Amino acid sequence: MDCSIDQRSKVQVLYDACNVVFSQKELPTFQQIHWLKNLLDSMTAVDVGIDEFSFHHSPFSSSKIIKGLVCGQAVSEITYLHIHECKNFSMGVFCFPAGGTFPLHDHPNMTVLSKLLYGSVHVKAYDWVKVENSSCRRIGLAGTVTNSIFNAPHEPSILFPRSGGNIHSFTALTPCAILDVLAPPYSVDLGRPSTYFYDMPIPTLPSYVILEERDVPNDIVITTAPYLGPPVVAAGDEQLMTR
Repeated sequence: MDCSIDQRSKVQVLYDACNVVFSQKELPTFQQIHWLKNLLDSMTAVDVGIDEFSFHHSPFSSSKIIKGLVCGQAVSEITYLHIHECKNFSMGVFCFPAGGTFPLHDHPNMTVLSKLLYGSVHVKAYDWVKVENSSCRRIGLAGTVTNSIFNAPHEPSILFPRSGGNIHSFTALTPCAILDVLAPPYSVDLGRPSTYFYDMPIPTLPSYVILEERDVPNDIVITTAPYLGPPVVAAGDEQLMTR
């Protein structure tokens, strides 16, 4: 009988699972995606180095409650905390201030798992029904997948290249944070750029919109900050550590 105790952090367990699923040659199975979803569902803000409760003048100063954590309530701009990226997948957290908006954008040929760690966010998400290229810009009919408010705790969402709400936007109603796993990550060189869109309602078809490609919004500001959670030992690094 194996009585050993898994001493890995939750974020390390998530990384190890993602590495197994997304490094294989075959497409992930339903069971594998469900496994990742369950692991993501167990994650909390503190598991990725964020204190979701306390206030502080500087979000990246030590908190009086839990030292060494990002103070989520004090984030003043959309802030990305980079956890890991390789050719197969990336992991990171977007921290939003109240009112922060991430405009409609897509995830070309990607599978994305997202977990709202705390707070409330309005999510709009669409999938293409019919799309055309007009003057090198995409425009077409899209169906609404969701247009609703998510309140933490909320089960993780999963989007696929052609389903699940591949084109989505976030508007934070309160300070909030979203843990993302992207497989594979964005890459302009490999044909996976991030593209932004306008959505135009169709009065006679309330469940559908016209999406039109747009330039990168001038008002979107995303800053980066150090990831302060438990370290992630990537595949390959582990072998170096044992030498």
